[in-house]
Amino acid sequence: MQYSVGVEYALHCLLHLAENSKIGNIGIKELASYQGVSETYLSKIFTKLKKAGILISITGVKGGYELAKLPDDISFWDVVEAVEGSSYNFQCHEIRQREIILDQSNLPESYEKCPCLIKTVMTEAEELMRDSLRKKSISWLQKEVSKKMSKELSDKKTEWFEK
Repeated sequence: MQYSVGVEYALHCLLHLAENSKIGNIGIKELASYQGVSETYLSKIFTKLKKAGILISITGVKGGYELAKLPDDISFWDVVEAVEGSSYNFQCHEIRQREIILDQSNLPESYEKCPCLIKTVMTEAEELMRDSLRKKSISWLQKEVSKKMSKELSDKKTEWFEK
């Protein structure tokens, strides 16, 4: 299982928007430039975040994006779900029902009515991961990053976005 780099860009951008909320909205061009990614690629990610209600867009010459919710109310899972979708990574295809020794016209009850144990384990593991991601918010990320970032670097970053 692997998330696309789009999730990482989305989380970083949401962090930048949260950190710079006092200066107002930030344009996609600035965010893309700051992170060294194409505007087109970032726009596709932002379209998904906007559709999920995580971002709002401000139109006009000085338009851009800002958070649609408080940073406390945007979980890592919200972002993953917006960018990647909500389907489970493991998709059970019930291959156990195609075993050569089975009579396909009369499958045992345990094969038809009981959930596949492999699917059960994989789904439980994904749920644990999703629960963990639901517990971490953009606000949490902002606090953790601010603990590790020097004041000089933080000021430099804020100054860059203000220009």
